[in-house]
Amino acid sequence: MGNGVTQIRRAVMTLAIPVTLTTLLQRAEGIVAVFLVGGLGATSIAAVGLGQLLAFVATTLVSGISVGTNVVVAQLWGARRRQDAGEAARHFLWLSLGIAMLLAALGIAGNRFVMQQLGAESAVIELALPYSTLIFLIIPCTILIQVLSSILQGTGDTKTPMYGLIAVNLLHIALAYPLIYGQWGLPALGLKGAAIAVGLAEAAGVVYLVSQCRPILKESSRLRIDLIRSIWDVGAPVSGERIVQQAGIFIYTKLVLLYGTVAYAAHQVGLSIESFSFLPGYGLAIAAATMVGQSIGAGKYTRAKLENWEANRLAIVLMTGMGLLFFFVPSTLFRAFTTDEAVIELGTMFLKIVALLQIPLALTMVLAGSLRGAGDTRFIMGATMIGMWGVRVPLALVAALWMRQSVFYIWAAMIADWTVRMGLLLWRYQSERWRQIQVIR
Repeated sequence: MGNGVTQIRRAVMTLAIPVTLTTLLQRAEGIVAVFLVGGLGATSIAAVGLGQLLAFVATTLVSGISVGTNVVVAQLWGARRRQDAGEAARHFLWLSLGIAMLLAALGIAGNRFVMQQLGAESAVIELALPYSTLIFLIIPCTILIQVLSSILQGTGDTKTPMYGLIAVNLLHIALAYPLIYGQWGLPALGLKGAAIAVGLAEAAGVVYLVSQCRPILKESSRLRIDLIRSIWDVGAPVSGERIVQQAGIFIYTKLVLLYGTVAYAAHQVGLSIESFSFLPGYGLAIAAATMVGQSIGAGKYTRAKLENWEANRLAIVLMTGMGLLFFFVPSTLFRAFTTDEAVIELGTMFLKIVALLQIPLALTMVLAGSLRGAGDTRFIMGATMIGMWGVRVPLALVAALWMRQSVFYIWAAMIADWTVRMGLLLWRYQSERWRQIQVIR
């Protein structure tokens, strides 16, 4: 038994470490953009944060289908149905490309309206609009990187996406600084330069990942409705979950913006720093989803439970370490992004709050990954709805609009949200109802 657990632990880490690095590299583009424009002031930081928020929301639908494909490919791969897995991957690739084009058009048409509805100041909107428009133009590349990585991860190949994102980030860093500030003979394009650098780097990443996915993708002589239905059954609730989450984030962001540009800049930089703590949790969640999906596809339920346990244990250890860092040296972390003392003062408070939610966040992320691997995505959507709309948003609304409390109380509502979600997912996993779900037929 001991050797079996050791093997599972090693397998979890073998999958999780490349995914963690891949996720770091995916987030690094946004973090680097915030870091590089930090010298332009709080308004520019807020503008980049707003543009990134809108783009992230726009990719919500595809990320849901991406999870569905990851689960379906993983279970088919575990069942050794490689032809079906390849056909599912190809179907999803074309579907996601069509959705990406639609999202790009909708984003460009509606980004000003959404920023106004969020309550952003006019100076922030005018800076954010050109950046946001360019980011929406390159959303197809962003989505294709996500999709192709998801397909590869479903087969257990987590290293190739990592290599692709390493190349993307190196190219992005090489282009972003000179395009923003006008170095090395290039024009000083400011925030537009930041967006152009992202586009060029991600286009190169798509070319690389497509070449690596070719052996997996399989031609199909007909439209595989059964595979599309399986992807939809798993992915639609994930899209619903992300929509519920992002709709709540919109309201939550609007409440933060009520406290002014400095508060929102602190919020945005704080989220960029906190995203580092997401990395081990997210990497282990993907590893859990892949391993649990493959084990269930092979009918190995006991192994699936051991994989979940190991992923949770590792996530708690790693994210607790990040929480201690956030709590004891928050101002040092903030000074790496900005010299604005007002932003640093508020941001220090933000990081101390998020330090307290690292364990609930770790358990929630990995349990959700394991349940997704089993196809139990409907319950996760319900838990997200309860946490966001039953806990976080009501508490933040009461604190901001009724009790007129400081932004501290708005941020503290996140702790209650993630704690409730953790409790719900723990109960669901221990009930083992996920064993009754049939993803592939």
